[in-house]
Amino acid sequence: MTSADNSASNRYEFGANWASFIDRHYSIERRRVAGDKLLSFLGKESLEGMDFLDIGSGSGLHSLAAFDAKAERIHSFDFDPLSVRTTGKLRHLAGEPPNWTVERGDVLDVDYLEKLGTWSLVYSWGVLHHTGAMWQAIENAAHRVAPGGLFFIALYSSNVVKPSAQFWLDVKRRYNAAGPSKRRWMEYWYIWRFRLGRNPFRLPSLVKQVYEKKKGRGMSYMTDVRDWLGGWPMEFAEDQAVVDFLKERFDFELVRMSTGEACTEFLFRNANKPQSNPN
Repeated sequence: MTSADNSASNRYEFGANWASFIDRHYSIERRRVAGDKLLSFLGKESLEGMDFLDIGSGSGLHSLAAFDAKAERIHSFDFDPLSVRTTGKLRHLAGEPPNWTVERGDVLDVDYLEKLGTWSLVYSWGVLHHTGAMWQAIENAAHRVAPGGLFFIALYSSNVVKPSAQFWLDVKRRYNAAGPSKRRWMEYWYIWRFRLGRNPFRLPSLVKQVYEKKKGRGMSYMTDVRDWLGGWPMEFAEDQAVVDFLKERFDFELVRMSTGEACTEFLFRNANKPQSNPN
């Protein structure tokens, strides 16, 4: 595990990035792809009979996917007011269903989380490592998983990061301190060095990556590039450390794990059985 400075100063404008993504790239196809990916990793055909807590809803696309998958109840919250507003836009697009609520909230605010109760599916994709207190955020989120429920999270992995975690933490500091033109230059630098490998003949491969990004989770390639370069605060986690932490602290069982990309996806089950009602 590599830890970033926990100060939230110079926090990246996550909400602005997601608002731009929805304004420019939202489509019925992306909506469908996001839903297919969610259900595929969960190994389910629908979310009927389940409720869905989206921690750090960002664009709101995956809360919308949960709605399309027929989740009985959805609650989306985000620290960034612009993300809250963008998620609200998608809720409005869905017809403002009464079983879907959207509000501002902080995963590090234990009092707020306790008011939410527990949920059969707690979801947080690429969020908890941006809080400035990743392990506390994982613990707080895990407390919201009902007995027998599922915990689907994605975290930046120290297992695959190259050249090193510290290299990227330094890049992120520089990106957040830069103005618009310098940021655009750094985005091109990143694509040239790390996606094209300084080789223009790899352009067809890059085009394929752009397509697969859209196909994989309904995301936008450049939105993810900006999120990667700018995401701050930031921490990396070693995959096995996450598995061990949730096993030792909560007795969560690992159901599925997808590795090899920048973010490792984890699906856990809360192995604790619901308490019987003593009547």
